[in-house]
Amino acid sequence: MDSGIGLLAATAAVRRLRPDADLVLSLDPDGMPWGPRTPEDLTERALLVAEAAAAHQPDALIVGCNTASVHALPALRARLEPGVPVIGTVPAIKPAAAGGGPLAIWATPATTGSPYQRNLIAEFADGVPVTEVPCHGLAEAVEHADEAAIDTAVAAAAALTPDDVTTVVLGCTHYELVAERIRAAVQQPGRPPLVLHGSAGAVAAQALRRIGEQPAPEAPATGTLTVLLSGREGALVAPALAYEEGRLLRTASPAR
Repeated sequence: MDSGIGLLAATAAVRRLRPDADLVLSLDPDGMPWGPRTPEDLTERALLVAEAAAAHQPDALIVGCNTASVHALPALRARLEPGVPVIGTVPAIKPAAAGGGPLAIWATPATTGSPYQRNLIAEFADGVPVTEVPCHGLAEAVEHADEAAIDTAVAAAAALTPDDVTTVVLGCTHYELVAERIRAAVQQPGRPPLVLHGSAGAVAAQALRRIGEQPAPEAPATGTLTVLLSGREGALVAPALAYEEGRLLRTASPAR
């Protein structure tokens, strides 16, 4: 679940680990964007989207959105667990800091500098040089697959990223859809390859662990796809198909 196509990265990661998994994508086009909403309002929207997904009796629910994980995860777990395990998305600051080099955290302006992010930095990156980079308009540009706006937003964030940074944390799930464009913008000539840390792979693996399943990437690609748009059954929105992750999911059969 997510307000928009930020959930594609984690969903595609699940698809790659388990091609036989039946997937339900629950988006909220009627209520997006969630970022500017108050925590209480966002939580209310997130509960509606989660309950629409829960009506399809999933084995687990992935909250494919950093902002929703920050504000709505306790309410989602109180509503759905233990019947449906709820897996949140947390910026990959801990594994990024383990590399020891200077790192940058690219996140939405609302998340950048927030107590939530600062607490993660204090807990997992103590002693590591960290630069928080607000990415104005990048999530919105990715959501609409607006190529020019993506280039502009990536360039602006890259200009705020110190030249000595060796690692970038992608602190919004939308950014994972344009990871290679971010790498190209930040990579400095003559320096070691830039390391990018997203959350999708870890979230997908955690979801399988929570339901006692193992990865089976060689399983037959028999999984189905159901798309819910603010609770209504629909199809993948057109901008999703601009990304490899969306095109991968398009190959799944509609659920019957």
